[in-house]
Amino acid sequence: MQIQTILNRIQKYPGFVYGAVRQTTRRGRLKLHVEVRPHRRNRPRCSDCGRRSATYDHLERRSFEFVPLWGIPVFFWYAMRRADCVACGPTVEAVPWAKGKHQLTTTYAWFLAGWAKRLSWTEVARAFHSTWDTVYRSVTMAVEWGRAHQNLEGILAIGFDEIQWQPGHRSFLTLVYEITAGRRRLLWIGQKRTKATAKAFFRWFGETRTKALRFVCSDMWSAYIAVVAKQAGAALHVLDRFHITQLMNKAIEKVRRAEVRELKQHGRPALLTHARWVLLRRPKNRTAKDRGRLRELVRHNLKALRAMLLREDFQRFWKYRDPIWAGMFLDDWCRAVMRSRIEPMKTVVGSLRKHRALLLNWFAARGEVSTAAVEGLNNKAKLTVRKAYGFRSYECLETALYHTLGKLPEPPMTHRFS
Repeated sequence: MQIQTILNRIQKYPGFVYGAVRQTTRRGRLKLHVEVRPHRRNRPRCSDCGRRSATYDHLERRSFEFVPLWGIPVFFWYAMRRADCVACGPTVEAVPWAKGKHQLTTTYAWFLAGWAKRLSWTEVARAFHSTWDTVYRSVTMAVEWGRAHQNLEGILAIGFDEIQWQPGHRSFLTLVYEITAGRRRLLWIGQKRTKATAKAFFRWFGETRTKALRFVCSDMWSAYIAVVAKQAGAALHVLDRFHITQLMNKAIEKVRRAEVRELKQHGRPALLTHARWVLLRRPKNRTAKDRGRLRELVRHNLKALRAMLLREDFQRFWKYRDPIWAGMFLDDWCRAVMRSRIEPMKTVVGSLRKHRALLLNWFAARGEVSTAAVEGLNNKAKLTVRKAYGFRSYECLETALYHTLGKLPEPPMTHRFS
């Protein structure tokens, strides 16, 4: 089977034909140069208005890199024509395999973008003997096309969350996900985690789609809660269960550190040193060594251990089915914590009491929306940041997150290479 036959099978361009194939070797690597010619009845198309026009003249031959065959780089060689457009004057023709002055065929750009979902951009560039900039431009093209053609209809549930992508307390991004049953994807990214950022999402999302929302999930960050109440008041606002547990874990760690210092000051044994994860791990994740350490700690009246037991007791809250009984349990648990005199845990009680109504919304939304989906997507977002070995610019990170988590559509193609 000739190379022209293979190319006609996997990537045929109407109005153009493949000609002679020439082999060259550079730095020990074999390359294939495929001549492309216009069909004799094919008139050039104006790159500005798209109108068919007469040929004005020809430019020198240019090369366009195509998808490698058997690991061998393939280049299209074509002499661009200038179209004598009656509306725009002489312009360089538009060709179906590339856009503008790009030396990369659109097919190869989609090929690289597909591999960039599996590997880091540096690894993709190294594997296909390309450059990081070429991979970045390919991914940017895929994201721009996908964002312009994505379907935003039928979104019933969204979730707000944030990630830190650079050192410093101001280097946060607000991520908004769709968490409708059976549909998990990244919808929107905004810099910082302020009210202005949350408002910018709803402006982008549109008033009609906002009114159609049934559920909104977020943590207890005041900026998100205030904007959601104002912009999407008809939707049921559910607090993320993971962040409530995280809030308690931070309180337990704060108690442990204070108690470590106190024990040291009084010359008592360092019982809580290196016991952080013994206290923070969930019971089903504890090892035999962790359980042995806990049996040792139970013998002492330690605040950190009591705080951990209060957190474990709170997990019964999520097992209720009736929000009325759940509310009664929440009130009893809060009173027990206030009597414990453990200050960091009392701070948690203040947050829970302040958002009591939003907490109880969890029972109305159970079975309809999974709050764990937000955290699952957020973990993938953090993995994307780590896999990229750190982006220096926000634009690169935004492109990578949309590309990996956005589930963006792709144009129909005659052949899939990956």
